Amino acid sequence: MPKLTGKAAIVTGSSRGIGRAIAIRLAHEGARVVLTGRDTTLLDSAVGDIEKAGGAAASIVLDLRVPDAPQRLADFAVDKYKRIDIVVNNAGATKRGEFTLLTDEDWADGFALKFFGTIRLTRAAWPQLKANSGSVVIISGAGGRTPGAEFTIGGSVNAALLSFTKAMADVGIRDGVQVNAINPGAVRTDRFQKRLESFAKERGVDLASAERHIVSESRTTRIGETDDIAGLVSFITGPQGRFLQGALIDMDGGSTKTI
Repeated sequence: MPKLTGKAAIVTGSSRGIGRAIAIRLAHEGARVVLTGRDTTLLDSAVGDIEKAGGAAASIVLDLRVPDAPQRLADFAVDKYKRIDIVVNNAGATKRGEFTLLTDEDWADGFALKFFGTIRLTRAAWPQLKANSGSVVIISGAGGRTPGAEFTIGGSVNAALLSFTKAMADVGIRDGVQVNAINPGAVRTDRFQKRLESFAKERGVDLASAERHIVSESRTTRIGETDDIAGLVSFITGPQGRFLQGALIDMDGGSTKTI
């Protein structure tokens, strides 16, 4: 029997990229999955792929920047599957760029989705997670531990999420809820593809050469795949991962050099 049979999971930012891979993997492991994002077509496609493979999934189009959207998402999951066992807070993209050119609006937008969306959904789902000895996984990012000059917003948001993870892990010990975070490095997503194309253009090289340069200059093993992160989420939320609590796991090919 698949290890997550009978569980119900919410995965945010699951219309594409890492979130989509996580939703598909959890469904493969037997969980009934609620996907959310802002693109109806992409969500329908992801749900269709899960159902074709024999899994159970539903989706709801939401912008988690809107304050009441996380509560609506939690309510939708309970209405659909009568419970919430797993919450994967994955949604969130932050603007890169020269610090002096980043506006207050850029900063507010970066925190609105990734940070406040995570806080609000975790709070909305907590009663269910407590009742079901559930699990929260926060997809933060390597920039939260190794800030970069072009990533001031993202690094700040990710660092705040890592602090939130540690605090909620302590609450989770009291309430019987598992809370952990994953820090992905460079992963092959649409966002990475744009970065790769920009790098190739700047250096005057092809995409394959650009990727080799990025790996070499960052002193990492390779570019990650979305399935790498999905596999780790599956392990954490399954029976074998339950001893993990408050862990900040760097899955980044070695880009984090600090202790």
